[in-house]
Amino acid sequence: MAYFLGVDTGGTYTDAVILDEAADKVIGAAKSLTTRADLALGVGGAVDAALAQSGIAARDVALVSLSTTLATNALVEGQGGRVALIFVGFDADDLARGGLPEALKGDPVITLAGGHNHAGQEAAQLDLEAVMPQITALGDQVMGFAVASRFATRNPAHEIALRSAIRAATGRPVTCSHELSADLNGPKRALTAVLNARLIGMIDRLISACERHLASIGITAPLMVVRGDGALISAAMVRERPIETILSGPAASIVGARWLTGAQNALVSDIGGTTTDVALLKDGLPEIDPMGARVGGFRTMVEAVAMRTTGLGGDSEVHLITEGLAGGLRLGPRRLIPVSLLASTHADMVHGALDRALATDTAGEFDGRFVVPLGMAGGGGESAAIAGLTAREAGLMARITAPMPMAACLNSRLEVAALTSLVARGLVMIAGVTPSDASHVLGRQTGWDEAAAQKAVTLLARRRNGSGERFASAAEPLAQAIIDQLTQQTADCLLEAAFAEDPAFAGHDGAGLARHVLTRAGLAQHKGVVQMALRLGVPVIGLGASAPSYYGAVGVALGCEMILPQHAGVANAIGAVVGQISQRASATITSPSEGRYTVHLAEGLQHFNDQDTALAAVEAALTAEAARRAQAAGAADLHISVSRDIRDANVEGRAMFVEARISVTASGRPRVAHAASPV
Repeated sequence: MAYFLGVDTGGTYTDAVILDEAADKVIGAAKSLTTRADLALGVGGAVDAALAQSGIAARDVALVSLSTTLATNALVEGQGGRVALIFVGFDADDLARGGLPEALKGDPVITLAGGHNHAGQEAAQLDLEAVMPQITALGDQVMGFAVASRFATRNPAHEIALRSAIRAATGRPVTCSHELSADLNGPKRALTAVLNARLIGMIDRLISACERHLASIGITAPLMVVRGDGALISAAMVRERPIETILSGPAASIVGARWLTGAQNALVSDIGGTTTDVALLKDGLPEIDPMGARVGGFRTMVEAVAMRTTGLGGDSEVHLITEGLAGGLRLGPRRLIPVSLLASTHADMVHGALDRALATDTAGEFDGRFVVPLGMAGGGGESAAIAGLTAREAGLMARITAPMPMAACLNSRLEVAALTSLVARGLVMIAGVTPSDASHVLGRQTGWDEAAAQKAVTLLARRRNGSGERFASAAEPLAQAIIDQLTQQTADCLLEAAFAEDPAFAGHDGAGLARHVLTRAGLAQHKGVVQMALRLGVPVIGLGASAPSYYGAVGVALGCEMILPQHAGVANAIGAVVGQISQRASATITSPSEGRYTVHLAEGLQHFNDQDTALAAVEAALTAEAARRAQAAGAADLHISVSRDIRDANVEGRAMFVEARISVTASGRPRVAHAASPV
């Protein structure tokens, strides 16, 4: 009998489940607060509680699998470590494309000659000796390097040479763009490499935290991680390619939703602390996004489920809109620490600040907001992050030694921008009013400090709108308005996904349709000179710990069936252990001249005089590579599938070979450890 342990680390909670494989049921489930300063504490709390509930011994766990939204959240919130991009063979126009300036956020870029042409031939010589002094000087100021060379997918030699030299000179992790995608479009590959490099430290800390706790309690089973397409990958491989974990949590939630409900056709909506993730389950399977995962405004080259991720969750920042006379509310995309949560661990400081603000009749800009420093343990990451700060940012960081009121740490308005930068670097978090606090005020949620939530929402209600009136007369009306806003924004997310997936609206703006006046009228069942009715045509499966609190109203607003399954709050952790390992290797065959065929492999170019021979050679090489990757990822009993995309052109009545794209996929269930013998 095999027992599997699934762990999901989100922005607010870490979940753990114990799955009995033979009985195909959950026998233990638990939650613990995610502890950013030391992730092992949150992981350990959830794992230990789930084990205790299941009644099995730690040594009986045969497989551990981890899913996480930390990478997704970081990209949505614009966070991550400081990195450097080495851009080979590209120019300033290339740098301006593909969202690179937004992704780099002022981080250093070194451009140099080199790269290859479309045929894989060297376009310009790579001068390592000239560039290494610049790279070495950056070693202590960045947490990692991203390397992108022109046409590296046709010949990665320059990226590989730079990777070896950078690692030897700096010891920092290096991400090569050709390792993340076999597609063309250099700037987009560079963007994906930058984001990967930015996430390495964060994901490494999570995996290390998980491994430390598993070892401490005697679990020796293999550790797997969920990729963005729902497949599993070994922890060792994901350390090098953390970008593959973007949409890991959402992908696991879809797998979990299918396992929990057996639904064939539905929208799956997973609300966490930071994001709401929506995907369509069609004939029992999610779609894979052909354009690559899009998260936080960035379109990457990572293969992932077709998921719409919005910065909307239970811990989303509440913004007061002061434009116009009446004003309004908006939630997200940034996650805050709920005031009620911070007060549960720092009661004296939080209540003292709230009481002082309530004692005056004038509403202060920073009332009810706090700053919380975040630890960055291990690997020299903290020193590199600090080295990249300006003098003002470093001075402010030095003052934030413990959670404190925001007003107490800022000496001037000029430091607000510096604080924003510290938040973006993942060094500091803000605490403030969130929907979770509103739920505490209304009695929908318990467990944290309800009195602190009441005070903080009262302070927010005292702020003035455009007509000079207070936003609300008391905490309760504002709390209800916040929950209503969450309902509206969630309904908009679901409608946007529905319009995008419905073939009748192909090519139309799903976001615009979701918010169109006719859509609003149809949902309200308008009956006037024109009568209208509109509802969602498929059920919604609501997942996430707070789904039962919020999603009933969402179902009413959309006129659809709302499915809230048992264990919906730990669906990600369930999905983490019921998936398969899958690894794909791809290569391109080009024809530089009639009768000549060039195979572009990572280890170099191979030339053939016959098309069938070239195809056979590339399939053999890719099969070996895909199998090697799958076995390294922990798969057993491999299944191999081959996909050919051969493009011909008709020239004077006969077919001429242009190009072929060959992909080989190796998949299988994870190898599991044998249960320990009874002592």
